[in-house]
Amino acid sequence: MDNGMALGGSFMWIFWILLVVVIVVVAKALSGGSPSAGSPASEAPLEILRKRYARGEIDEAEFERRRNELGQ
Repeated sequence: MDNGMALGGSFMWIFWILLVVVIVVVAKALSGGSPSAGSPASEAPLEILRKRYARGEIDEAEFERRRNELGQ
C-alpha cells in the first residue's frame, strides 16, 4: 500500500509542476513574451531611421541630424 501512495504523490507533484509551467507559458504568450527576431526591437537604430525616412515620417534634414547623432 505504501508504494501506491508514493507513486500517487509523485504523479501529483508532476501534475502541479506541469500546471505551473502551462500557466507561465500562457501568461507569456498573452503578454507578448520576448520580441521575435523580426520585431523592431532587434533592428539596428540606423535601419529604423532609414525606414522612417523612406515612409516619409521624417524629412531629409531630420534624417541627417539623427544619423549624425548615431555616429553613422
